[in-house]
Amino acid sequence: MTNSPKPQEVLQEARAQLAELTGMAAESVSSFERTEDGWTLEIEVLELPRVPDTMSLLAGYQVTLDPQGHLTGYRRVRRYERGRAEAHRPGRR
Repeated sequence: MTNSPKPQEVLQEARAQLAELTGMAAESVSSFERTEDGWTLEIEVLELPRVPDTMSLLAGYQVTLDPQGHLTGYRRVRRYERGRAEAHRPGRR
């Protein structure tokens, strides 16, 4: 039986691996879930700094990891200005 990484280790490793692949620093983790195949996270990154900072472009990336915490894939799922709240509309994500 192999030892599974602790959730904190998975979070740290996912942030580091995404930053290494994209060249963008992770700002926060907005979702984190263990799945049958490993882990799924949504990580917020700063894509384009602007002045003022409230106009900077952020993006949410869905990141998948295997049970050992190794990144197996990622994709950008949304992009938005830091100062703009998302509108939640029925039927839209």
